[in-house]
Amino acid sequence: MRELLAHPIVQSSALPFVVGLLAAALLLPLRLSGLAAAAGFAATVMAVGNFALEPLTATRKLVVLGGAAALLGALADLAFRPTRFTGMVLGALFGGASLWAFASILGQKSPLEAALLGAGLVAFTAWLVAATVSLHYDPVRAGAAALALGLGAGIASVLGASALLGQYGMALGAASGAFLLLVMVLGARVAAGTSLTLTASALAALIAAGAMLLAQVPATALAALALVPVLVRLPLPHVPGWMQAVLASVYAFVAAGGACALAWLAGRGWTI
Repeated sequence: MRELLAHPIVQSSALPFVVGLLAAALLLPLRLSGLAAAAGFAATVMAVGNFALEPLTATRKLVVLGGAAALLGALADLAFRPTRFTGMVLGALFGGASLWAFASILGQKSPLEAALLGAGLVAFTAWLVAATVSLHYDPVRAGAAALALGLGAGIASVLGASALLGQYGMALGAASGAFLLLVMVLGARVAAGTSLTLTASALAALIAAGAMLLAQVPATALAALALVPVLVRLPLPHVPGWMQAVLASVYAFVAAGGACALAWLAGRGWTI
């Protein structure tokens, strides 16, 4: 069993999917099934062995912020009903937090480059969080967006030569896929809430940003990933819920696939 859990494919796919599915099912009565994304991601972090605070590297700060997003999302779902301003507030909060996460990397750049990169990171993270959190009321679209964001950020990271961030992203996608599977089976009884949308968007944004700063993922890939919460809003036909989930995922994967394609091209010397 130890050897099985040490396999990268198991760590980034099967393990987070199973843990995410169990968490989504167990937390269903509390309407906190959205914590599936955080549970699956945490399982992968522990399996990889990066669950520590010292030294507090950029990737470990990413994990800390992911935990904070899950906790804040769960508290929001339990304490109050999100409004149209909730996403903007959370977007601004995690946009600023992205500067803390990558402060050590930005500090190695020239002042002008650091300012430009920092502004871009804040804008990207704030947009992705705000746009995705606004899907909290729709478990189909929220689950599809979380699935595409996780897999898109993860696969792009692998193509950009960052194995650890790739595992993190694919784990987030697998756990979100487990949530979406439960939605396909049980329908509207499964709530996405802020616990899913905030966790998935914040982690995906930080993973993609980390892959840009630490690996070879181009900024254009992040721009493509930012379109996921836009395309997932395209109209869905009046068909059974599981078919809507499939179609919403197809919409989202157009943008996520574009991000992966841009990362693949950049790895071969093509710049767009």
